[in-house]
Amino acid sequence: MQNFGATKAGLRVAGRLCGALLVGLLAVCAAQASATYALTGRVVHVADGDTLTLLVSGREHRIRLASIDAPEVGHGRKQPGQPYGQASRRALSELVAGKSVVLRCYEQDRYGRDVCDVPLGDGRTANRVQVATGMAWANQQGGGKYLRDDGMRALETKARDQRLGVWRDRAPVPPWDWRWKCWKALESGDSTPIC
Repeated sequence: MQNFGATKAGLRVAGRLCGALLVGLLAVCAAQASATYALTGRVVHVADGDTLTLLVSGREHRIRLASIDAPEVGHGRKQPGQPYGQASRRALSELVAGKSVVLRCYEQDRYGRDVCDVPLGDGRTANRVQVATGMAWANQQGGGKYLRDDGMRALETKARDQRLGVWRDRAPVPPWDWRWKCWKALESGDSTPIC
C-alpha cells in the first residue's frame, strides 16, 4: 500500500504540472494569435486596390491590405477585370505610392503576402479610406473570417448609402464572388452573365 500512496501523490504533482504547462501553452498560443509585427519601408508599386509592394531594406514585400477586398483588375481574357478595378488601384496609388510608411501586419497569407493595415499618418488607414470611398468592400468572404476591423462594415454601409464608387452600380459583385463566378466559369469554358 505504501507504493500506491506514493504513486497517488506523484500523480497529483504530475497533474498539477501538466495543468500549469497547459495554461502556459494556451497563453503563448493566444499571444501569438493576436500578435502583430511592423514593416517599415517605401511603397514602390500598387498592383490593385488592395495589394501593394513595399521596399524594406532593399527587399520587396508584397502587402495585402487587411480587412478589405477591392474590385479585381484584369489579368487577361480568362480573368477580366471588374468595374472600378482600375479606379480602385488609382485611388490606393494616390494614397500611398512613393510614400514611406510603417505598416501594422498580422500574418502572411497563403500567397506569401504580408496582411497589414496601412496607416497614412493622419490617423486614417488606407484600408478604411478604400472602403469609405467605395473603392473596396469590407472583406466578408468566408463569413467575415478575414475581417479584422469590425468598423469596416459601417464604413461600407455609409459608402453604399451615399452611392460612392462601386456602389454607383445597381448590383455590384463582390470580388470574392467575381473570382468564383466569373473567373472559374471562364476557365472551365462556361458562359456567365456577370462578366
